[in-house]
Amino acid sequence: MNQLDYIVFIGYLIGVSSYGIWVYKQKQKTEQSTTDFFLAEGALTWWAIGASLIASNISAEQFIGMSGSGFRVGLAIAAYEWIAAISLIIVAVFFMPIYLKNRIFTMPQFLKIRYNETVALIMAIFWLFLYIIVNLTAILYLGALAINDLLDGENLQMVIIALALFATIITIGGMKVIGYTDVIQVVVLIIGGLATTYMALTLVSEQFGLGRDAFAGLRMLMENASSHFKMMFPKPTPEATQVDIDRYRELPGIAMYTIGGMWVANLNYWGCNQYITQRALGADLNTARTGILFAGFLKLLMPVIVVLPGIAAYVIHQQGGLQTEMLVGDKVVVDKAYAGILTFLPNGLKGLSMAALTAAIVASLAGKANSISTIFTLDIYKRYIEPEAGERKLVWVGRIAIFAAMLMAIGLTWNDTLNIGGEGGFTFIQKYTGYISPGVFAIFILGMFWKRTTGAAAIVGVLSGFLLSVFFNEFAPTVWGTETFLYTAYPTGTGSYEIPFLNCMGLAFWLTVGLMVVISLAGPKDNPKAFEVDASMFRVSPTIMAMIVGILAILSAIYVKFW
Repeated sequence: MNQLDYIVFIGYLIGVSSYGIWVYKQKQKTEQSTTDFFLAEGALTWWAIGASLIASNISAEQFIGMSGSGFRVGLAIAAYEWIAAISLIIVAVFFMPIYLKNRIFTMPQFLKIRYNETVALIMAIFWLFLYIIVNLTAILYLGALAINDLLDGENLQMVIIALALFATIITIGGMKVIGYTDVIQVVVLIIGGLATTYMALTLVSEQFGLGRDAFAGLRMLMENASSHFKMMFPKPTPEATQVDIDRYRELPGIAMYTIGGMWVANLNYWGCNQYITQRALGADLNTARTGILFAGFLKLLMPVIVVLPGIAAYVIHQQGGLQTEMLVGDKVVVDKAYAGILTFLPNGLKGLSMAALTAAIVASLAGKANSISTIFTLDIYKRYIEPEAGERKLVWVGRIAIFAAMLMAIGLTWNDTLNIGGEGGFTFIQKYTGYISPGVFAIFILGMFWKRTTGAAAIVGVLSGFLLSVFFNEFAPTVWGTETFLYTAYPTGTGSYEIPFLNCMGLAFWLTVGLMVVISLAGPKDNPKAFEVDASMFRVSPTIMAMIVGILAILSAIYVKFW
C-alpha cells in the first residue's frame, strides 16, 4: 500500500465513523430504549434491512475463506450463496409472518413462548458460545490475517485489536447505527469487490498474453480450470484421486441437496439466527419481506465478488504466479488466495479493496456482537439476573456485553488458539456451526408448523441434534463402518475416514425430527403453546411475487449453465 491507498482507506474509515456518529446523535435526541438499541424498531427501511443483512453476512469467511475454497474446489462453493437466495425467499414468505405476528424479538424468546424456559435457556447459552467461539473469533482472525498481509505482515495482533475496536465503536451505538452504516459498508463492499474481480480477470488475461481484457480472462478461467466451473461433483469411484475425494467431502454433489445438509445450513442461518433475523424483526411485514428479498438479489452477486478471485488465483498459480504470496513456510495456504490477488492491484484500487474487505469484516463483527449483546441482555440478564432492571441499565448491560465478547474473541485469536488457519476459514465456520444447526432447525420448523410439538420433544431435539452431529462427524465410520444404508465415509488421506459434513448435518436433522415426532405424539393432542397459523399469513403482494420470480429465474439459468 502506498500513500494513495492509505488516503482512500482512511477516507473510508472517516466516512463510516462520521455517518455512524451522525445517526447516533440523531437518535440521542430521545432516550434509547432496549427495542431501539437492539432492534431499531420501525427505523430501518427495506433497503437498509437488505443491505445490513448482506453486510453482516459477507465477511472474512467469504472474502478469505470462500475465495480459498474457490481456489481449491471452484464455483461449487457458491452453492452456499445461491441456495441462500432461495432460503431468503422461504424466510420472507413463511418465517417472518410468524415472528412478527407473535412479536418475537430474540430467538430464545421464540423458544420460551413456543416451548418453555428450559429450552430457551439451553439455546441462549448454546448461541452465545457459538457466536463468540466460532463466528466472532473466526471473522476477526481471518479478517486480520488478510489485512495484515496487505501491510507489512508483522502486526497481526495490532490489526486484530484495531478491527475489534472499530467494530465495537459502531456496535455500541445500537442497531440503527449498525443498520445505516451497513448501507455504506455494503456499497463499499460491492464496488471494491467488483473492482478486485475485474482486476483478477485482467491479470489472468495478461498471464496468457491477451492484454488487459476481463472477458478474455474469464474465458481463460473457464478453459484452463474447467473442473472449477462445475456445481455438482460426482460421487467418488474407487479410482478417484484424493483431490477429487476431498472436493466431494466438502461439497457432496447432489447428496447435499437430497439429504438436506445444504438446506439445513442455509435455512437455520437465515431463518433461525438472531444475528440475521434481528435486522427485520423491528419492521412491518411488507418492509421486512422486501428487505429480505433485496438481500436475496444481492446474494446472487456475491460469488462474482468472492469466488471468482479465488479461481483466478488458482489459474495464475498454475501458470507460475503467486508462488511466494500464498506460502506460509513451504506450504501453499489457500486462504491467502484473495490477499495474493490484492497484492497485484494498482495504487488507489488496493486501498479501495482493503476498504471493501474491512467494511465486510467490521459490519459482520458489529452485527455478531450486537446479537450476542441482545441474547445476553434480554434472555439471560433481564430474565435471570435482574428482572427489574430499567431500560437505561439494560442498554448499558448490552454495551458491557459487547466489550466482553470482543475481549474474548481477541484472546482466542491471539495465537490462533482454535486452529482456524489450519482448518480453512470457511470450512471451520460451516462445520462447527453445523454441530448445532440440525437440532436448532428441527425445533424451529416443527415449532412453527406442527402444533403437537412439545417442550419435552424440543429439549430432546436440541440435545440429540448436537450429539448426532458429533457422532456422524467424529465416530460413525469407526463404530458402524465406512459404508452403510445411511452414509458413505471417504478417506481423508491421513489414514482415517470421514462422512461429508453436509451429509452429517442432513442425517442428524432428519433423525432429530423423527425423535421429536415420536415424543410429541406421546404428548397431548392440543398444545396451548402452539402458534396460530393460517394460509392468509403467507399471501404476498404482486411486488413481492415479482421479486421471488426474478430470483428463481436467475438461479435456474445459473444451475442449467454450470450443473
